[in-house]
Order: sequence, then structure tokens, then C-alpha cells
Amino acid sequence: MIGVVAVSRTGEQGQPDGSAAWERDFQQWLAPFVAAFEREAQRRWAPVYLKGLLGPGERKSVEPMAERVCPGETQQLHHFVAAAPWATEPLEAVLARVADRLVGGPDAVLIIDDTSLVKQGRHSVGVARQYCGALGKTANCQALVSLTLARGEVPVPLALRLYLPEAWATDAERRARAKVPEAITFRTKGEIALAEVDRGLAAGVRFGLVLADAGYGRSADFRAGLTARGLTWAVGIEATQKVYPADVAVPAPAPGPTGRPQKHPGPTEPSVPARALIDALAARRGRRAFRELSWRRGTNGLLAAEFAAVRVRVADGPRMAKRQHLPGDAAWLVCERRATGERKYYLTNHPPRTALVTLARAIKARWVCEQVHQQLKEELGLDHFEGRSWLGLHHHALLTMIAFAYLQHRRLQTVHRRDARAHRAARRRGKKIHRARLRATATA
Repeated sequence: MIGVVAVSRTGEQGQPDGSAAWERDFQQWLAPFVAAFEREAQRRWAPVYLKGLLGPGERKSVEPMAERVCPGETQQLHHFVAAAPWATEPLEAVLARVADRLVGGPDAVLIIDDTSLVKQGRHSVGVARQYCGALGKTANCQALVSLTLARGEVPVPLALRLYLPEAWATDAERRARAKVPEAITFRTKGEIALAEVDRGLAAGVRFGLVLADAGYGRSADFRAGLTARGLTWAVGIEATQKVYPADVAVPAPAPGPTGRPQKHPGPTEPSVPARALIDALAARRGRRAFRELSWRRGTNGLLAAEFAAVRVRVADGPRMAKRQHLPGDAAWLVCERRATGERKYYLTNHPPRTALVTLARAIKARWVCEQVHQQLKEELGLDHFEGRSWLGLHHHALLTMIAFAYLQHRRLQTVHRRDARAHRAARRRGKKIHRARLRATATA
């Protein structure tokens, strides 16, 4: 398990062995979330639902959880998560503060991605045939845009927001059955992600870098949105993304034959696919174009690949003739060449003098969100929710993130206690050595 430790083993009713200390810690940690609910019934059932998510059992849907944590009260637990009209925003604000306290800071990263929930049928909110990352192919699923805050390989999820396909957004009958709020209209995943970034910034979440894969990075509007917010970012792109050499110029339009200026200024060099620019770099610099770099230690040793980087101007400026774009902002184009020969391409707006190893490690920090998605599903039942409504899905998703954050709180408590013990032991050893030296000096 990466980044998360489970709480102690639980008994049949979901109460952990040695439950007194666990219960005190859990209730104290959960208090700000409980206080965010408006009604007493909701304040009562939230801890019960969370204990169901945190406890044992392969299925984390309502009925099997109720059997473990509140036998005979399945309907009440179902009503709490699927039908009770409690707002998610106050709890999301608490989660943002908790996540920032656990892992926020200038060296933290904010990772934007999406995760899929495989579904049968067509009535669960937002379900459609679309690319499903869980299966690696197009399938019937729901897609959730996710934001994860991470530092030092310790992640905490911040947001899970359903992507509503356009066919759903414009289908009044299906919207009504799934109780989709009227204010929800069709938005691209990039637009959803930027809105969630704004929510995190408004809540005071601290991070130094935004990461995203090519599903988001291919969008010029998404990249521009991050830049407009003053954020440093590194995103995946397609090999076909058009770029210009960094020294490209755009002269002022010259007068035409009749004295009228040209309508479209022309760059001094044409734009080319990212792949072609890296190929030209390799041809010019030979073996010096790529450097082998490692970014972290995996289960089988250091993870490494070859990287090359070059400054470019991205072809996402104003449109010229023939659907071509003028040079936009300057950025780093980075190519990762793996041992298999596969290449991956990235853009980042790190400063011009940034070291290649810094670029590589920033780009590869995105992996931890995949662990978050896996653990949310396999350990906390993110994909076990059986309701069909917009509200129920977002209630369940938010509660799984809160449960995840609690596990990270427990993990970091353990790490801090271990470090404190090691520090005290080191001080004791130092004092013994100091006293021994004093005795030796006194008898010399």
C-alpha cells in the first residue's frame, strides 16, 4: 500500500480492536466535518457511514456496510447518503483545510486526472460509453474529474466531480430521473478541473505545481487557464502538438502589392509537431540529446528513463490562415524515452534555467494519483455505490475522500511518533558520548 495505512483490525460491528483510543482519535479528527452538517440526523449518520467505509468487508455499498456497523438500520443509512439533501460544499471546504494541513506547502503538487467507475445499464447519472481508464478501452462507465494534493509521495484527494456527457446534459428526462441540479450544464473535463482548482485556491490550499496528463494537457484553453491563474504547470501532450523553435519571430505585417498590409502576419519559421522537433534535436546533438535520469525508488530499484528538453513557443496563439496558430507563450518541451522505446511528450512552463532533472522529477510526480484512485476503489469502495442520483454519487465520493484523509492522518501520526522516538534516541546517544568524552578528558 503506497501512502496509506489501514487502521487497526475491526470486529463484527466495525469497532476496532482496542477501540477506545481509536474512537477518541476518530471522533476528535472528525469533529470539524460533523459540525459542517446542518441537521442532527446527518451528524449522527456521517460517522456511521465512514466507519463502514473504513471497516472490513469487500463490498462498501449500503446494505453490507449496514449489516456490519448498524444492523437493522439499512434504510436510514441509505437515506443519509442517497436522499438526504445535505450540501457537499461545507464538507469540501473542511477537507481542503485538512488536506493542506497534512501535505500542503510550496513543495506540494496538485494533480489533475480522472477516474472511471464501470457501470451496467444507462440510468446511473452520467453513465455513457466513453473511454474507461479502469479497463483501458471504451466502455459503459461514469467519469469523475479528480484533484489530488500530494507532498513527499503522500497524497490526499481534494475533489471528485462527475463529468456529465453532453448527451446527458441535454436530456431533460434522464436529468430529472437522476436529479441533476438545474445549474449543472455541460462542461469539458478541463473546465471542471479549472473550477475545482479555483475552489482549492479559495480555500487556501498551498501547492507549487499543477500536473495533468495529455487528456487535459492537449487543451490550449486548459493550459492558458492555469497560466492565467499564475500557476506553474507540467502536462502531458500528444506527439502531434504543434510547436515553434524558441527563437521564432513574428514580424509586423508588410505592405502588400496594393499598399494594404497583410491580413495575417507570418512567423519566421513554421510550426512542427513536438515529435519532429525532438527528432531534430536528437539529429543535431546525437547521444547528448537525451540523459538518463531517475526520479524515485520503486519496488525493484530506481525508476529511470532518458529525457530530453528544449525551449519552444507553443503554437496556440491567435489563429492565422489555413487553421494555423501563431506562436504563444514560451515553455519547455520535454520528451521521455522509456527502455521499451516508447516516447511520451510534455509541456511545462518552468523558468528557462530549470535543470533537466527538476523537469523530469516534476513530470513523474503525477503517478501517485493512480494509487489514490486504486485505494479509493479497492479499500474504501468508491466504485461500490449502487444509487443512480447525482446527489448520492457525490455524497458517497466525498465520504470516501474523507475516509482516505483520515487514514493519511493516522499514517502521518505513526511516522511522526517514529521520527520523534528516533530523535530522542539519537539525543540520548549523543549525551552518552559527550559524557564519556568529558570523563576521558578529566582523567587524562
